[in-house]
Amino acid sequence: MDVFICISVEQAKNLCADGAVMVDIRDPESFASGHAKGAIHLDNHSLAEFIAQADLDAPTIVVCYHGHSSQSAAAYLHSQDFSDLYSMDGGFEEWRHVLPQLTESSAE
Repeated sequence: MDVFICISVEQAKNLCADGAVMVDIRDPESFASGHAKGAIHLDNHSLAEFIAQADLDAPTIVVCYHGHSSQSAAAYLHSQDFSDLYSMDGGFEEWRHVLPQLTESSAE
């Protein structure tokens, strides 16, 4: 596998249904106001713990606002020995638009 693969929202949904881990790298306030159901918030404070506890071979999808920053984050996770990485094109904004029924906020 290359470092990571860019995938569509629909492909991400299917991977999540099959057990992939979705990590959202947006700021805490944005994540709290809305994120994909089941997504894990990942930031500089939680990164080391996430890496230490993660299954490095599990499919992992990285999500940001619009699908650009997630590519750099996926490349970083690859450098930390993750082997099955994806960056979601369109980011959370696309997910929210296409799959509003699979979106939640931390207040729910």
